[in-house]
Amino acid sequence: MENTVMNKKTNGWLNTDEKKKNLIFDFCDEYIKFLNNGKTEREASKIIVDELENNGFKNINTVDKLDDGDKVYMLNRDKSVYAAIIGSDSMVNGINLVGAHIDSPRLDLKPNPLYEDAKLALLKTHYYGGIKKYQWTTIPLAIHGVVVKPNGDKINIVIGEDDNDPIFTITDILPHLAQEQYENKIGKAIKGEDLNILIGSIPTEEKSVKENIMNIIYEKYNIGEIDFYSSELEVVPAFKARTLGFDRSMIAAYGQDDRVCAYACLKALLDANKNSKTMVAIFSDKEEIGSVGNTGMRSEVFDLFVNEILTKKGENTPGAINKTYCNSMMLSADVGAGVDPNYQSASEQNNASFIGYGVELNKYTGSGGKSGASDANAEFVGKVRGIFEKNNIKYQVAELGKVDLGGGGTIAYILADKGMDVIDCGVPVISMHSPYEVTSKYDVYSAYEAYKAFFEEE
Repeated sequence: MENTVMNKKTNGWLNTDEKKKNLIFDFCDEYIKFLNNGKTEREASKIIVDELENNGFKNINTVDKLDDGDKVYMLNRDKSVYAAIIGSDSMVNGINLVGAHIDSPRLDLKPNPLYEDAKLALLKTHYYGGIKKYQWTTIPLAIHGVVVKPNGDKINIVIGEDDNDPIFTITDILPHLAQEQYENKIGKAIKGEDLNILIGSIPTEEKSVKENIMNIIYEKYNIGEIDFYSSELEVVPAFKARTLGFDRSMIAAYGQDDRVCAYACLKALLDANKNSKTMVAIFSDKEEIGSVGNTGMRSEVFDLFVNEILTKKGENTPGAINKTYCNSMMLSADVGAGVDPNYQSASEQNNASFIGYGVELNKYTGSGGKSGASDANAEFVGKVRGIFEKNNIKYQVAELGKVDLGGGGTIAYILADKGMDVIDCGVPVISMHSPYEVTSKYDVYSAYEAYKAFFEEE
């Protein structure tokens, strides 16, 4: 990338020839399939593991010894995945790591979800992650997840995706009677306890609507009402990921935060040219609620994965994992906030990202005075810039909105706490955390190129 005195920010499509454009479009066609088939962290994990195994990766628990070029993964409770390609260099000299998350904001069914009111059957929900509650009303919804019986039998549920399936919805009051609702601030117009899913309306002479619906569920899935106690049932938008725009340049879909970066990371790892460094990819869960729990990035399961690699490489001496972390570098592959033309006042334009302008680097996230941020060192930012520029990868550097307006975070600080050099690097998104987020196909492919080049850095 040519060095100039002034930083000229240009749209990536302007210098994209027809051959590259076709590559981008073909890549994003496969990404759209991934989105449509992986709407939950469990579904995304399965797709990722299948792709890894199809490309020669083995479950690390089935391997006794690791050598240069070996490929391994660890599946953590069906909800997060870690994968590695072993390099010839010692791990304590550092690894190249890219980490994304595969959970997204949604609605979860409560443990006792089914009830009847106003002669209709409904399901109670508890929202997961940061959502605008009003956005989840009057749209088609699907139910995905698992129900586990006391004997260990697991029943997989997907209702609302097939054209022959019923869908579900959350109702909203008609505008003719909404005067009281209009008086509320937008954040309180729809309350969390009002996010109830409409699922049925037919009673029988012997049974209520609730009982009739429960009988239908039992007959089809062998699930009794008490089985909701041991279930993880997630309510997600039922509409499909689609190409957006007359020029077909964008993607509209649920769950692009952060499956867009997860997909780019997966493909980058599979396509990366081997080098001396061990390359590691993270696909974590629970980021949207603080990376907590045993499938979140704050758990020690990832440390177990790294320890297993060290042990099976014959390198697990005292302090080896700490030295590995302190000498490693990471891209925290998470999305950024693209400038929305309808809400430009939320962004400080000199330090904002624009869709179509390439992958986005965020030196820090956090809120207010960088609270909760992982603030990358200038030396590491310079190194990452060098990787991108020598590989002709278009990038932009931004922050998450105006300083006092809000903020957000990623898994970056968790790995930085272990001693790694980390910077956030992902795809700018418009309508982030909504049921239908928007990305640029150019940026999606730029993320893939960026992660691949980073993996390959010696």
